[in-house]
Amino acid sequence: MPPGGRLGRDNPIWVRYDGPSGWLARPAGLPHSPGGEPIGMVTITVLSAVAIVFALTSRRLERWSIGGPVLFLVGGVLLGPGFTDVLHPPLGGDTVQTVSEVTLAILLFTDASTLGVRVLRRSGSIPVRLLSVGLPLAILAGGLLGYWLLAGVTWGLAFLVSAILAPTDAALSLGVMNSPLVPERIRTSLNVESGLNDGIATPFVTVFVAIVAAEEAPGHHWVLHSFGEILVAIAVAVVVGGLGGRLGVLAQRRSWTAGMSTSLLVLGLALFSYTASDSVGGNGFVASFLAGLVFAVVSHDELQSATEFSETLGVFMSYVVWALFGSLLLGPMLTRAWDPRALGFAVLVLTVGRMLPVAIALRGSGLPRRHVALIGWFGPRGLASIVFLMHSMHSLHLDSSYLNDQAVEAVVWTIGLSVLAHGLTSGPLVPRLGRRVAAARGKAPLFPAGT
Repeated sequence: MPPGGRLGRDNPIWVRYDGPSGWLARPAGLPHSPGGEPIGMVTITVLSAVAIVFALTSRRLERWSIGGPVLFLVGGVLLGPGFTDVLHPPLGGDTVQTVSEVTLAILLFTDASTLGVRVLRRSGSIPVRLLSVGLPLAILAGGLLGYWLLAGVTWGLAFLVSAILAPTDAALSLGVMNSPLVPERIRTSLNVESGLNDGIATPFVTVFVAIVAAEEAPGHHWVLHSFGEILVAIAVAVVVGGLGGRLGVLAQRRSWTAGMSTSLLVLGLALFSYTASDSVGGNGFVASFLAGLVFAVVSHDELQSATEFSETLGVFMSYVVWALFGSLLLGPMLTRAWDPRALGFAVLVLTVGRMLPVAIALRGSGLPRRHVALIGWFGPRGLASIVFLMHSMHSLHLDSSYLNDQAVEAVVWTIGLSVLAHGLTSGPLVPRLGRRVAAARGKAPLFPAGT
């Protein structure tokens, strides 16, 4: 297939799978992702400059609901190949892939270890409903919308796109998450959902990538291999998370370790669970997430404070991923002809594809409709979707010539529109909700309108 072709029923891709350890390159003569070209000093300098600007202005930017992800995304777009062409690392390069995947692995482990089973139980039924009912329904709704709207996509590709877009990112809803006008129960539910749904969505992405490959080249056991990857990841997670948690508690109780060393243990376990699983044929993302859950259970949350360093590091690394997304994916797409089907899909996924599953999941929960609507609307797509997209393109060996593919474009548009829509609406909607909540309680709102 020539570069720039489309995936799906009309134009097959050509990939080859070599067991659960990974995807091999395309046959000779077909487009492939460039590998090995490192991120240069210019890229590091530019990203450092953006980081300095954010550090000096973060508090003022937060007043306008502009957090680090938004600033680095805009910076990546403006500095990327679509505009000034200052920031242009290779999309399929090993460095870009490693940075993005390691970032998600660290955040999966830390989120799972801090927002684990105990926190989920204490948070009540809302996060459980959102994760057990809302998330699968969102993947189902997105898959149906994708197959209906996106020209020529197969069922597997439609559901892969939907699974990529299933996780939410609370970091893009600063106006909601930080506002005392929003009931604490709602903020906690959105935070727990966002912290855990990326890990839960990972097996879906893994299986649907294998299904896409199987649709294009039947006769192989790629789907079976994907389940094998998940099983291997579970085994690695139990060993690494369980043993790491037990040894960490033992070392702390006997004063063998302290302070930064304990924080280094958490970071090492997050990275080791990912790389160890990947090296033995397992899925690294699944291993990192489950290892974090096991670590929290075994350590009885005694080491929870030690996760702060890794969580902060993961957040800072996520800003780099946002800049790379703006530079390599969103920026170039903004300069091309816009596909109305991809745009329509993005709008529907962010509205009907999110709000309807949430409404069904929360039916009978006793929440007022305005709270259900708020939860349904504030499900922004962010870091996990970016990494899942890059990971899927890397797994299927798709390079930048596939940016005009309708399925890829639909994912990029959904993330981009989500940043814009949720950022613009968090400011106006929160005070309005506060006034309604206050009126329902028979007292004045915490903050008057316009403040």
